[in-house]
Amino acid sequence: MRLTRKTIAKVIAVAFVFNLVVMGGGAWFAYQEAPPIPDQVVGPDGETVVTGEQIRDGKKAFQKHGLMNHGSILGNGAYYGEDYTADALALKTQYMRSYYAQERYDTVYDSLPAGERAAVDEVVKQDLDDEYGGGDIEYSAAELYAHEQVREEYVERYHEGSHARGVPEGMIDSEADARRFADFAMWTAWFSHTDRPGGDHSYTNEWPYAPGAGNDATAAAMTWSVIAMVLLVAGAGFGIWLYRSVRLPEPSAEGLSVPEPGDVSVFPSQRSALRFVPVAAGLFLAQVLLGGLLAHFYIERAGFFGIEEVFGVHILQILPFSIAKTWHIDLGILWIAATWLGAGLYLPPLLTGHEPKNQSTYIDGLLAAVVVVTVGGLGGIWLGANGYLGDLWWLLGNEGLEYLEVGKVWQFGLLAGFGTWAVLAIRGLKPLLDREPMYGLAHMILYAGGSIALLFTAGFFFTPETNIAVTEFWRWWVVHMWVEGAFEFFIVAIVGLTLVSMNLLRRRSAEKAVMLQALLVMSTGVIGVSHHYWWVGMPDMWVPIGSVFSTLELIPLVFILYEALGQYGAMTESGDFPYKIPFMFIVASGVWNFVGAGVLGFFINLPLINYYEHGTYLTVGHAHAAMFGAFGFLALGMVSYMLQLSIEPERWDGSWLRASFWCWNVGLALMVFVSVLPVGFLQLEAIFTGSYAVGRSLAFYNQPIVQTLFWARLPGDTLIILGTAIYAADLVRKRFVLRGSEDDPDVEDMAVAEGVLSDD
Repeated sequence: MRLTRKTIAKVIAVAFVFNLVVMGGGAWFAYQEAPPIPDQVVGPDGETVVTGEQIRDGKKAFQKHGLMNHGSILGNGAYYGEDYTADALALKTQYMRSYYAQERYDTVYDSLPAGERAAVDEVVKQDLDDEYGGGDIEYSAAELYAHEQVREEYVERYHEGSHARGVPEGMIDSEADARRFADFAMWTAWFSHTDRPGGDHSYTNEWPYAPGAGNDATAAAMTWSVIAMVLLVAGAGFGIWLYRSVRLPEPSAEGLSVPEPGDVSVFPSQRSALRFVPVAAGLFLAQVLLGGLLAHFYIERAGFFGIEEVFGVHILQILPFSIAKTWHIDLGILWIAATWLGAGLYLPPLLTGHEPKNQSTYIDGLLAAVVVVTVGGLGGIWLGANGYLGDLWWLLGNEGLEYLEVGKVWQFGLLAGFGTWAVLAIRGLKPLLDREPMYGLAHMILYAGGSIALLFTAGFFFTPETNIAVTEFWRWWVVHMWVEGAFEFFIVAIVGLTLVSMNLLRRRSAEKAVMLQALLVMSTGVIGVSHHYWWVGMPDMWVPIGSVFSTLELIPLVFILYEALGQYGAMTESGDFPYKIPFMFIVASGVWNFVGAGVLGFFINLPLINYYEHGTYLTVGHAHAAMFGAFGFLALGMVSYMLQLSIEPERWDGSWLRASFWCWNVGLALMVFVSVLPVGFLQLEAIFTGSYAVGRSLAFYNQPIVQTLFWARLPGDTLIILGTAIYAADLVRKRFVLRGSEDDPDVEDMAVAEGVLSDD
């Protein structure tokens, strides 16, 4: 089967419009079908228990104090603390049982004989099995009692602090805010057990699993899980067939003049672009060190290897889990993004032999802006969470939503940085842009980078007062569509550019490969975001849609994996191929992308599994393998390629990079498969046999076998930290052997560019 670039471009345009229609309609439904925030919740005598404004204030307290990076809400967030929705529902059920036991039998619930306990359980279920018809929420006397008790429980936990739970004193700075947070959590618990008008299941499709409250998996979750498994087999087969059937030229060193690093002149703008690398490496090192601290927090909830006994201070009070995790996530995004920004500005001269006027100065300015936004954003997180920014906390401090933690001002700064990068990339690629059609390789790079910036704008469609279900709808546009849409697109575009810059593929051949893979990514990954909408208060139409498109996301991953293995095979055929280290990283990226996003991602995205698994350590394994394994390794591969071209050939030494490569790979494998996934499977079993709240409880984490598995993470984490330290030291070492840049190089000096500007 032979496809032309123009044909693929037309299909991409159709897929883009289709995605726009589906997700645009989804946005409209998000506002129409979100769980209602009532004007007030009233007790059995009509007294006001909580107002809609207080629920909104509770959401603000939840975000302001970084609670989404301590525990989770509706299953989304950190896994260190409880899931607040499941916890509030479990406490509500517990206190309602206590109320009815006292009212009917004048004793505590645990003292009741089995028959009377069953009778109380049934009354509680009937109380909670309600349908909302609009207007005020009406509590029974038992629900009113439970709500008041949960308020006091949350004041004790989150204001007074609980080191046993890993909660620092004053995490929420006032009793009033702690009570409002409880009101917000109890509202999410209410719509998790309350049926939609005219429906037979709750706003969250009966999530979380809570048998005591009557919540259990729906028939749709089972049905669409079976359909997804059928699609898995079909999709994997289709991906292999497509790879075998579509005639895409394979990269080959045979018959081509692969330029030696010493044959390539270095432009001033490339030296500037290379400065992104040590900045990113510093962020990377800080990230993995914080990762080690976070892992240890699960063992010593208020300490670090007994340091508090020596110095008399709990590290939890100085650096709470929530802030450490916030920084850990943001640093991961920032170092990968900074590396890609640098790579995207380093490659154009290799392709065009073109150096725009003052390009290096502008690139230095962009790097300075990135540093300012990074320092401001990370500092703002700490200042906002600690109450130093007043009402500006969500603008200048911490917005408090996972992956979108920094304040709106800093988010706008990142968006402006993407825009500036696009302008500089256009300047560098202009000779190629002027010669190629709109679906050419240089255009693909700009589309990929532009899509990252475009999707980021979804983060500006909500404020702290926005309904949490709508907030989650837009937040996942940024998070999922970045990772499984725009970033995947950027990966294949960057790899295509790299192959062309090495003269391993002709430009038009690379364009066809990039376009086909971009089509596969766009056709599945964008609408695939809907698997995040199953349990957060969105309409149940997303269950079939999310099941189908999440499963089909495997197709581009199979395709990309085959491409990576094929590329590496072609390179190893030539014993003197000079760029083997960059290709090691590219292949590792493809493998981990398939394992993390494909294998682990598919497993946890089966609706029936996800119903129980959502927000457990199985997601941690998927996230680390996919984020660091796929995107991190690609970024590091680009770094090694940039370094090899920028260093005097006789002084090039890749041994430290190889050492880091194996430390990272072995460490990541140990962390994921020896520690994280086993904890996740134990957690899944605890949920199956108990409830979701049981699997996320402190009692589960404190089990000896789970604590042993947490300790088993130490070797993997240590190797990752060691690999990063070696990498950072290697960059310092290589800083002193960089080649000088040419004052005025032109295309004649650029051996790498010989097949790019010519027609092929």
